[in-house]
Amino acid sequence: MLQLKNLRKSYHVGDSVTHALDDVSISFRNQEFVAILGPSGSGKTTMLNVIGGLDRYDSGDLIINGKSTKNFKETDWDAYRNNSVGFVFQNYNLISHLSIIANVELGMNLSGVPASERRKRAIDALTEVGLKDHISKNPNQLSGGQMQRVAIARALANDPDILLCDEPTGALDTETSVQIMKLIKKLSKDRLVVMVTHNSDLAKEYASRIVNFQDGKILNDSNPFTPDNEKDTFNLKRTKMSYWNAIKLSFTNIMTKKGRTTLTAFASSIGIISIAIVLALSNGFQKQIDTTMSKALAKYPVTITKTATDLNSIRDRDTANKNVKNRGYITAKQDRLQKSSHENKITREYINYVKKISPKYANNISYQVGVSLNLIGNNNGQIKPVQFSPLPAGTAASQAYEQMQSQAASVSFMGSSVFPTSLDQSKGNFLKDNYQLLSGTWPSKATDLVMVVDNKNSLNLNVLKNLGIKIKSGEKLDYHKLIGKEFKVVSNNNYYQELPTGMFVPKKPDKTMYDNSKIKLRLVSVIRPKNEDSMALLSEGIVYSDKLAVKIIDENQNSAIVKAQKKTSRNVMTGQNMNATVKKQMMQSIGGSALPAGIMIYPNDFDSKDKVLDYLDKWNKGKKKKDQILYTDMSSAVTSMTGGLLSGITTVLVAFAAISLVTSMIMIGILTYTSVLERTKEIGILKALGARKKDITRVFDAETFILGIFSGVLGIVIAQLLIFPINSVLYSMTDLANVAQLNPVHALILIVISTILTVLGGHLPARMAAKKDAAIALRSE
Repeated sequence: MLQLKNLRKSYHVGDSVTHALDDVSISFRNQEFVAILGPSGSGKTTMLNVIGGLDRYDSGDLIINGKSTKNFKETDWDAYRNNSVGFVFQNYNLISHLSIIANVELGMNLSGVPASERRKRAIDALTEVGLKDHISKNPNQLSGGQMQRVAIARALANDPDILLCDEPTGALDTETSVQIMKLIKKLSKDRLVVMVTHNSDLAKEYASRIVNFQDGKILNDSNPFTPDNEKDTFNLKRTKMSYWNAIKLSFTNIMTKKGRTTLTAFASSIGIISIAIVLALSNGFQKQIDTTMSKALAKYPVTITKTATDLNSIRDRDTANKNVKNRGYITAKQDRLQKSSHENKITREYINYVKKISPKYANNISYQVGVSLNLIGNNNGQIKPVQFSPLPAGTAASQAYEQMQSQAASVSFMGSSVFPTSLDQSKGNFLKDNYQLLSGTWPSKATDLVMVVDNKNSLNLNVLKNLGIKIKSGEKLDYHKLIGKEFKVVSNNNYYQELPTGMFVPKKPDKTMYDNSKIKLRLVSVIRPKNEDSMALLSEGIVYSDKLAVKIIDENQNSAIVKAQKKTSRNVMTGQNMNATVKKQMMQSIGGSALPAGIMIYPNDFDSKDKVLDYLDKWNKGKKKKDQILYTDMSSAVTSMTGGLLSGITTVLVAFAAISLVTSMIMIGILTYTSVLERTKEIGILKALGARKKDITRVFDAETFILGIFSGVLGIVIAQLLIFPINSVLYSMTDLANVAQLNPVHALILIVISTILTVLGGHLPARMAAKKDAAIALRSE
């Protein structure tokens, strides 16, 4: 039962006040057909809107089934409109982009009615109003009378207690008006029907009760009702539009404006396209760098030497370079390079620790011992000394080179004459991975020698001459004259002669020395670097396995010259005094030290390198600085430098491209606001059906959500299509193939960013839409 008690409603325009409802009191039966008549501006429509919860009264009370509405909140009125009231409007107020059955289901969507039941009830409602055969049509395919029937079916679908009709026949011809009136009269048998009309003839013929209105007051009532005190039996069921229903409603609206939607999405996607291309290029160039670094990883082994450089110390710079005030004194400071120098104490325990590195991470480890080879060769019966130096034999420079080679292990390994032996042949081979075999076979024994030439197959003339080969500059030498060439390594006891003074000098080579030498070396292959831009991993000339050096040390450790050198700090070959460091180098040179002066560790790949470094770092944990073993990792320095530079450039470019994203967000806000203006009536309809402010916001947020996803996907598709010509241009300029490569993760992130920014841009207009007054919205065109 519905009661109005002393209702007042006024409108203020400037200084004038219009009393639309002036102390109106009336009660309605649960089942009756009430027609409200009166001239325009009498307040009858205002009363209808107040009864329907579209408008709020200023004072008095509206009582529904014994429940006062004085303390109703906004959500209570929303639920009341959805559960208890059905509206039939003069202009039908159907949503044009929805089908007939979807229009009828709209109120039930808000009630949370399951899809199957929703469809059944919608079909039943349309059948009741005689439109069962038209359920698949859109509103623009129906006549005025049929559209009004759809509006009635929508009002009935939720089985409301009250049916409110605002001029239901005002836009219909006489015949159709009669049909609609008969239908409404039939419906009044089960519920309260309140109709506002100007047609007194139809009201008298079909209504069971007529109320005349004028100047906001009831003039007369043909069948007044005075109820007994009624207990509060009113039960509100909260309304809520699901996100899925909001998306479906917005999607159908978007599909009615395909052209504008596509243009809007394209404009919004420009920022995404820009960022996607920047990221694709950055990702591609990073992959190129990674690939190049991966190929060149062997060029930058992790090196451990007797004297290491603390890179952190050498990077330290003074906080200011300004001149200090002259105070009449100077301050002594340690040389920066000297300060950054660190002495590594390489022990047998550390060597054993390094040997335990898994071949999965580093399959090639070279131990540099710096021992000199006592080499002789047999050239057509003539026994002569042989050396692997690129400088003319017998010169001071050549002797200096030999000394440098023996000390190289403690300084640098680039251009080493010693190559590592692979720990596990199934995981690759150092020489095979980095060099191309020109002739012969790959070395398999410790005594196999390899000749390294440059990428033009040329070699220093002195290297060949020092091997006993007579050749002139520019002359060509066939491989077969080199492959198979043999040399012998003479032990210290057979090579050096002790003088009465205690000094040692080399003996003159002869056939006896040659025949008594046990270690025979054989040149088995000629190789060159695989890539034309490869750096010299090994020095050009003759190189040999680190196992050969170990073999020579084993033979010479107990030789007379080694024993003699151990006892004195004077060089037993030159007579010069030596400090501890020089003596260690001398002992290594003559094969008196089994400990390597340095170690070269070649990680299998970049990921393995991290494992190797972690393993080496574990040794230093808990140790004092002076007892730690520092290593040099040149690849990290180069990679971090190039990676950091590329990241910086990418960040700047992305920041510039992101400006267009902000512009897109503003544009989406403007377009959403335009959509709100276009759909004002739809907002009013949704509110009349019980939609909350949140539901209205959700509908427009869903629209921007769809637009954001579409923009993001469109941007990624266009960017992906642009990558092909970009790669083509880059290939023609740089010979680099497939540089631009968009990471799928980046693409997904960009779509998410596009969606978020679009929703943010459209949320403010969506909130504005939610605040629109339902009654005013329904009157808009």
